[in-house]
Amino acid sequence: MKKRGRARINSVILSTRSLLTAGLLLIFAGQIIAGESLEQTIAYLIDHVGSSKAMFIRNGAEHTSAEAASHIKAKYEHFKNQIKTPEDFIRLSASKSLLTGKPYLVRTSDGKETHLDAWLMEALKEHRAR
Repeated sequence: MKKRGRARINSVILSTRSLLTAGLLLIFAGQIIAGESLEQTIAYLIDHVGSSKAMFIRNGAEHTSAEAASHIKAKYEHFKNQIKTPEDFIRLSASKSLLTGKPYLVRTSDGKETHLDAWLMEALKEHRAR
């Protein structure tokens, strides 16, 4: 009876490992099929910030698009080992101040203010649709 129980547990463990491996392969295959690496997508998002005509607000102070892109890139380098997806990049590098916890804001040329993470998620969505 003990041998059957152990065999059944080993079978469940093997099945679980196989499912996890398959899931991870699907995630990475999706990135490969998309034809763009994580680094390329992050570079696109940083360039999107840097080339925008928007004003970026961090801890109440206004910053140019070039300053914002530089800051976000530095945070990306800091968190690089924790970033596995573009969404991780946005959450860790482009959502809020580590010092104050205040969200980063973006003021577009039409005067509308929104959270930078939402603005970048929309840019990511549009980028993926292309």
